[in-house]
Amino acid sequence: MAMQSFWLRKKLDEMTVDEWESLCDRCGKCCLHKLEDEEDDGAVYYTSVACAYLDIEKCQCKDYANRKSVVPECLTLTNEDVKDFYWLPVTCAYRTLSEGRKLESWHPLISGDPFSVHDEGVSVKHFAMSENDVDPDDYEEHVVKWVL
Repeated sequence: MAMQSFWLRKKLDEMTVDEWESLCDRCGKCCLHKLEDEEDDGAVYYTSVACAYLDIEKCQCKDYANRKSVVPECLTLTNEDVKDFYWLPVTCAYRTLSEGRKLESWHPLISGDPFSVHDEGVSVKHFAMSENDVDPDDYEEHVVKWVL
């Protein structure tokens, strides 16, 4: 009998560091600048403006190991933060699993293909732009609406 995949048999807080990291589908959405509507409902709006350290073509951080030192406001997702994952896109594996849903067929752990997230159009590869090319005062003009 084949062993069940780790994400089906383990809770997020039971995963090893390598298992946790492998949940990331490399969509790049968490590296997009977000705007929060603090006055009304606290909603979080994603923009198409990416951190300068995001390699948009690969949807990976250019300096992942040192990201917190080069971008102090960069967030590190941990299982202690699961209750706060509401701001992650609904397609994110961390949010998906924390909400008790199954990984999508395009997720690399399911498809076996590290590029399936891009082929399915779920990543930021085809629409993101570097923060170096956008004035921060113009971020509101770059709010995106996810089509699921």
